[in-house]
Amino acid sequence: MATVIVQQQHTLRHSTPPPSSMSPALMVNRRSSPIPNKHLPACPTGPSPVDYPQPDSPGQRNSHDQVASILYPPFCYSIISNSPGAKVYGINAQTLGEALGYQAAQPLPDPAHMFPWLHGLHSDNHVQLGFFASRKRTQRKPPKAWRGITIVKLGGDLTKSRIRGAVSPNEVISPLSRFLMADPPEGFSVRNFHIQTAKLAPLSDIVIYGADGVDREELIALADEFSLAQAAWRLKYDPMQERKSYNTFVLTSSFSEFAQKCPSWVSADANGYLTGSCMDLVQWERIEMANMSRASEISANVWLGPTPEYALHPDGYHAMEKDSYDLMIESSDVASIPGPRFLAAIDKKLESGPQRIEFPSSGSIVLPSDNTREIEDFVNTVRWIYYLAHPEPTEEMDHDGDIETRSPKKPVRVLIHCGDGYTESTLLAVAYFMFAEGVPVNEAYLKLHCDKKRNFFAYPTDVAFLSHIQTRLLQESPANKFSQPTELSDPDWFLRIDGSLPSRILDYMYLGNINHANNPELLWALGIRRVLSIGEPVSWTPEQRDKWGEQNLMYIDNVQDNGIDPLCQEYGRCLKFIENGKNDNTATLVHCRVGVSRSASICIAEVMAAKDMTFPSAYCFVRARRLNVIIQPHLRFVYELLQWEEFQNQERLGGSRRRKLEWASICREIALLNKPYSRT
Repeated sequence: MATVIVQQQHTLRHSTPPPSSMSPALMVNRRSSPIPNKHLPACPTGPSPVDYPQPDSPGQRNSHDQVASILYPPFCYSIISNSPGAKVYGINAQTLGEALGYQAAQPLPDPAHMFPWLHGLHSDNHVQLGFFASRKRTQRKPPKAWRGITIVKLGGDLTKSRIRGAVSPNEVISPLSRFLMADPPEGFSVRNFHIQTAKLAPLSDIVIYGADGVDREELIALADEFSLAQAAWRLKYDPMQERKSYNTFVLTSSFSEFAQKCPSWVSADANGYLTGSCMDLVQWERIEMANMSRASEISANVWLGPTPEYALHPDGYHAMEKDSYDLMIESSDVASIPGPRFLAAIDKKLESGPQRIEFPSSGSIVLPSDNTREIEDFVNTVRWIYYLAHPEPTEEMDHDGDIETRSPKKPVRVLIHCGDGYTESTLLAVAYFMFAEGVPVNEAYLKLHCDKKRNFFAYPTDVAFLSHIQTRLLQESPANKFSQPTELSDPDWFLRIDGSLPSRILDYMYLGNINHANNPELLWALGIRRVLSIGEPVSWTPEQRDKWGEQNLMYIDNVQDNGIDPLCQEYGRCLKFIENGKNDNTATLVHCRVGVSRSASICIAEVMAAKDMTFPSAYCFVRARRLNVIIQPHLRFVYELLQWEEFQNQERLGGSRRRKLEWASICREIALLNKPYSRT
């Protein structure tokens, strides 16, 4: 089984769901903080591929011809620089907008024409070459079918005045006026998203622009450098001039004029604010995360959710007074279990206004050997929260010596929270639910997930700790005050989990790994009645198969995560299988080995089809709901999903909808999303 190889470190004390307004901080060349506790998994590639004919995929082109472009041939454009060895054309705002729109509506080339070249085939990288192109030297040549548009901003400041997909010059060109060699000279990867911008720039028309007030001479000088780079690239890779030439243009209109005439192609305005016209995946992921984990009531007067944005600001206490929560408990990996004196002090302070406290995060408490103080403080905190949320009448002696019963205080509204709304707060939330509802840990899992519709992620240490203290919690639970709990015995399905449940992507579709798939009792308890296995068969007994019925099990064979095996030809079968489950009012588990590439791609395809989403939207939707693991479809799967988007557009809209982001831009955004979690 693949294991987690990278765990991001907390770069900020708090993490927050997306703000209500677009801010300059959320820019493409920003250093974004990672979602708390997300992990980049290791994805085994499987065996080296064999040579076999590649099947057609929906919407693919069956020609080696270049994609058509308004920018070719350039005869209708005026030449604004004709320096020695370089030729630069001028283009106005309206024409550039038309060219970008025309390109976004063109179908992508057949993946067989683009792969394995897009994976990166450096001449010195014998591992990569040996895997992909050991016997086919023609696969190392740049494809003739591609023609893109690369927009380059002078100065490289992409935080403002940014046209959709624009890049800085140093991302694609060297100081010697040569395109960068993007292919990694060593190592092996089918997820080289970070090289796509530089790799495809030589196969694109280049458009140079700048912010308002930019020096025209500087624009033309940079354009000359790119024109020289294009000539040098053509001399090396296309000396026989077998392909149509790529050319360099300068935007003759100011950025403000372009923004006025083509607002849908502007990502960030002149002041650095995102316009919302173009997708920013970092922003979109946080929006989906907030939608998924928004606070909800898990028990009377106790909510579970993400850290509110206002709580991160210096004036948070003032803002908190206007909120509906009286007590906010933040789960933190640097907190200690509060003691009785501290809780008593907070109890008194609650009379004067809302309060905040911290509690240890999930995974930070290990099962103690002989330290009962920690358990006592843990249980006492859970009990304290309960009686704040469920105050009881008090008895006091009046002046005549008679006992007088006073009405209970107003219930305290409690929010248990953390950055992403589920990971760090899971331990306390599950323990409190057990105590408040009087259920053992395995029932708490099911009720929180199925009844309360909450997502959570417990670590193995959390499972061990909760199992250890569950008898104590249930003995003291007010829900069991009229009965004694029987001796507890965890069911077999619970003993076999590592703390995590399959990820609920849609009500009728779950995404998981091979361990989830090989725990049919867990799936049954969750209401899952169908299993779709992508490249990894389940290991079930004949009795288990008979119980489920073979018609509820589907195995997609011969699909490895190797960057070669296509998956798009299976979309129809897989989505029909999922749809049948939906029509039967039951859920389907989609899994591969790790649950992040092959099965994630099928889930993205289903979300695109069922919710009429573009690929970038569906990618963020699934990524947010995969909980503690980052989905990692490799380059070819992402390319096929973009073609699936084209096919959906053709089926529903007659092909009238354009791509929201182009291939190079999508890859750049995914690389930026993953960068905070990588080792480099």
